[in-house]
Amino acid sequence: MNTKSLRRARPAALVLAVVAASTVALVSCGDDNNSSGSSSQAPTPDKASFSGMTPSALKSAASSAIASAQARASAAASSASAAASSFEASVSAEVARAAKDAQNELKNVTGQGNAMSEVALTGKPRAQTGGLLAALVTITNKTDKKANYAVQVDFLDSSGKVVETRYVGAENLAPGAKAQPVAISTKPPEPVLTPKLAKAQRY
Repeated sequence: MNTKSLRRARPAALVLAVVAASTVALVSCGDDNNSSGSSSQAPTPDKASFSGMTPSALKSAASSAIASAQARASAAASSASAAASSFEASVSAEVARAAKDAQNELKNVTGQGNAMSEVALTGKPRAQTGGLLAALVTITNKTDKKANYAVQVDFLDSSGKVVETRYVGAENLAPGAKAQPVAISTKPPEPVLTPKLAKAQRY
């Protein structure tokens, strides 16, 4: 290579070197920016991997569960009350007609009356009465003629004191026939009372 050719080649080589250096610098800067950007930016969590509930959602769920339990308890209480009312209504129609006459008849009876041997008393399970205390009075006409009956049932506490008195009766009961009116206490379930046959009069 002669001197003129060497002089022309030097500027070209210098230009190529500068361009190459600039390219390397740009690539390096780009890598630095990407690296620093990745290290400074927090990774975004994958929401799909979350489990559980937020505090507000937990509070809402707890409130809903409590409300549901209260609703069930209220419904159960209402159901029991309705069952008691239904039972009382079903037997009231049967006994109310004769109860007043029975009470009036027994006012003039001394002692236990003339028909104690024709009357029996049996307690009814509270499960069948909606929780009410009820006594099934079985009246059997053991005579040879039709007869009316008046019966007094007393409800006693644990000391033997009469807390409540109910009256039932049967009208025009044929010989050998039976009637089963129900005497229902209107007192609360507690304290527990015991029904007792107090008077029975045939008239």
